[in-house]
Amino acid sequence: MAPPPGRPPFGWRRQADSATLDHVTTDRPGLSVVIPSYNRCEMLRLTLDSLVAQRFPAAGFEVIVADDGSSDQTAEVAAWYSGRLRLRYCHQEDQGYRAAAARNAGARLATAPVLAFLDTGTLAGPGFVSGHLAAHAGGALTAVMGYCYGYRPLDDMTWLTESLAALGPEQTVQRFGSDPRFTDVRHDDFAALGFDLGALVAPWLLFWSMNSSVSAAAFWRSGGFDEDYRTWGGEDTELGYRLHRDGARFGVSRDAWAIELPHRRRLKGNRQHLKRNYLRFLAKHCEPIAEIVCSAHLRDQATPVEADSIVLAGWTREAADVEVCGELAAAAASLPAGASVAVFGCGPAVPASLPPAILLDFDRGLLGAALAGGGHTGYHLIGIRTPLRAGSVDVVIVTSRLRGIWDRWGDLVLAEAHRIGRQVRGPFTAALPGRLGNGQAEVAEARVIVGQHDPRARRRPGCQVPR
Repeated sequence: MAPPPGRPPFGWRRQADSATLDHVTTDRPGLSVVIPSYNRCEMLRLTLDSLVAQRFPAAGFEVIVADDGSSDQTAEVAAWYSGRLRLRYCHQEDQGYRAAAARNAGARLATAPVLAFLDTGTLAGPGFVSGHLAAHAGGALTAVMGYCYGYRPLDDMTWLTESLAALGPEQTVQRFGSDPRFTDVRHDDFAALGFDLGALVAPWLLFWSMNSSVSAAAFWRSGGFDEDYRTWGGEDTELGYRLHRDGARFGVSRDAWAIELPHRRRLKGNRQHLKRNYLRFLAKHCEPIAEIVCSAHLRDQATPVEADSIVLAGWTREAADVEVCGELAAAAASLPAGASVAVFGCGPAVPASLPPAILLDFDRGLLGAALAGGGHTGYHLIGIRTPLRAGSVDVVIVTSRLRGIWDRWGDLVLAEAHRIGRQVRGPFTAALPGRLGNGQAEVAEARVIVGQHDPRARRRPGCQVPR
């Protein structure tokens, strides 16, 4: 078979003796590398060539190219490399963006105990395979983020193409490895922790699929990638969230480095897709950390999740004995007949006079107690951002259970209360007129995003706390 068009421009040192497969081995590989691809055959060729150049024996790992309906020469490129890599190819019909489904399809063909995910257009360093395997050795880690040089999606990276052409990947890393223009965009987060993610509350926020690996058993136990994600962004962190929820231990490998090639990005469109996907994330996983992250994405702001988690945990402990039953009884007495109600900060009990309501509380245990009597539905949330539709209730009651976190999130809580409710009542509502600058911006933004939700998306009841 003739080689695919063009030749690798980046100076990979081919290792013909070790990388060419002279026979098909039946031994189980140690690592399965899944590469989703769509109409990027030239970039796929470069990615596959970087795997040919691994220092690890080619027979010891397998590659699965998962084609998301390409119409170019993706299949031909994959076929050409099948003699140099232990490679399989799968194809799914082009039904729009289905990277999650493509990754799952590739993972179903995998036979190794560890799955690695590598994006088309990401060049695996020569220690990629051995680095991921070393990180998983002994079972100390379940999910690994491989360091990704050049992944800086908001920066002009055209200089990197020139450097790779002149130096090749290894010398580019040697020369520019500590250059802030070239380091992984997550580098400061990693470095602040000494590249040890064990103490993080939410390591899953850094779990991005362009260079990552996970125990195959843990991947399937958590359900794989969620195929409801049909637009760009967030399906990898959502998988990371479920892995973490299920007990996965996260780590970083600098030995399993890769370089992302510069390419054109649809930044504005991707930003909108990511916002919608985080609303989807919140609908699937209703808990305070999810609403904090979702709200930050809707406002295009970074959020100090670790610090926020510490503040919330501290106030949750302090407010464990704070009940607002009397406060709610007083509010219920003046409700219009037949009014629909939501309560932000319900505590462990609500009065019998409160009509059937949507109850929110940041303490899961207390919320469960409030719901135990029946008649109400509930969400384990603060009230910063909810999955409720705009104008979906007549009255929102914001209680004094939120007083210990009001300075941090009060503006956002009031903005959300006014988004979903026609009236807002409670001890903090007098502060509303002068304190809604950022919150009102979020409301306007959120209404636009919600209006653009994919009509095919299924409504999930999973965020409601069982009675």
